[in-house]
Amino acid sequence: MDVRLDGKVALVTGASRGIGLAMATTMAESGASVMMVSRKIDESAMHGIDGEVSIHPANTGDVEAGRRCVEATLEKYGRIDVLVNNAATNPYFGETLGVDEARYDKTFQVNLRGPIFWTAAVWDAWMKEHPGVVVNVASVGGIRSETGLGVYNLTKAALIHLTRQLAGELGPTRVVGIAPGLVKTDFAAFLVDNFGDRLAAALPTKRLGDPQDIANLATFLASDAASWITGETYVIDGGAGTRSS
Repeated sequence: MDVRLDGKVALVTGASRGIGLAMATTMAESGASVMMVSRKIDESAMHGIDGEVSIHPANTGDVEAGRRCVEATLEKYGRIDVLVNNAATNPYFGETLGVDEARYDKTFQVNLRGPIFWTAAVWDAWMKEHPGVVVNVASVGGIRSETGLGVYNLTKAALIHLTRQLAGELGPTRVVGIAPGLVKTDFAAFLVDNFGDRLAAALPTKRLGDPQDIANLATFLASDAASWITGETYVIDGGAGTRSS
């Protein structure tokens, strides 16, 4: 099976590094034109990508910034076939009830408010009349409890539910989710550096995730090869869920 995105346009948030950069790169190399979005992004993010890509700096927690980015993407490419809600933040690590209001609000602003209103912007401007695909990047933490990550995981649990909810409301536009386990990125550096070797050894696959693992799944879900898939969130965690303890 040759998974291709030829002729499609993808808008990928959080695309300056890690999983977002891998998804933008893989989608571009699979034939899509890609608008790469991040709060801090410059032309260096495009280096080495074999395909048509552009950049648009934007804070994904900002509703108006989302509308402007959608307008810029439509002006540049004339369509938006795929929206990837990947941008996320985690400013707090600790007991759930110990979070302060500012960091709670920031986490929900980027991780949940952003996907809702950026999806609305793409829907209103294009997908309502031209069905496409929305890919939400959640986390296995939205399904399982984890020490220190309760607030972050609340947003990811909500994003998983949002995926199912919007799939029913927006069809035939497809809405799908990905729930990665621990992936080797700068975002997860604390966990990787302090617990990575032990966690990898306990996995059936004996390794942590790589951004490319997530990018491959995202590209498949965005493609016509997955045209009968919607409303579901797919765990990709190296088999962590199979462990008995």
